[in-house]
Amino acid sequence: MKTENKELMRMAKASLKGKWGIAVGTFLLYYLIIGAIAGSAEVTPLFGLLTLVILGPMYLGISIFSLAISRDSEPRLEQIFMGFHNFTTALVTFLLMALFVFLWLLLLIIPGIVAAISYSMTFYIIADDGSIKPMEALRKSQTMMYGYKWKFFCLGLRFIGWGILCILSLGIGFLWLVPYGQVIYAKFYDDIKG
Repeated sequence: MKTENKELMRMAKASLKGKWGIAVGTFLLYYLIIGAIAGSAEVTPLFGLLTLVILGPMYLGISIFSLAISRDSEPRLEQIFMGFHNFTTALVTFLLMALFVFLWLLLLIIPGIVAAISYSMTFYIIADDGSIKPMEALRKSQTMMYGYKWKFFCLGLRFIGWGILCILSLGIGFLWLVPYGQVIYAKFYDDIKG
């Protein structure tokens, strides 16, 4: 049996100790960039396309940053832009993942959720191995998540109550909850990959 979710959460909190400032600031910048570009999509469809193009590399960058915190190495703000070093792989992976999840969602909601969970480790895999191809990363995530989907789903359920509290705080609580959640998922990845 791998590490219990409760322990992964404790380990993530320990990894964030003394790094909350950089984590909150980095995630805030990440969401401001994504939000600014996505918000501009209403002005012109070109920005909608730009949003689609940068989501993969930015998500790869945030995965690299989250792994740095999780592994107790030195997190740096510029890591959120490191996904652009592997732009093509990040973009193609993101588009394929979105397509596959969408196709599964066409069947029913539950298969779509299962597919999303199956692919949840993909960007962490690419963060660890920049030479991996998109389909290979997606298949590796599916293989890695075999037998751990329910555990991952239950881990996500733990955030519902905190999410409600964050909403009640006018969204301010998300500044801490989102980095915490991402570091927990990075811990989850490291736990099951071994």
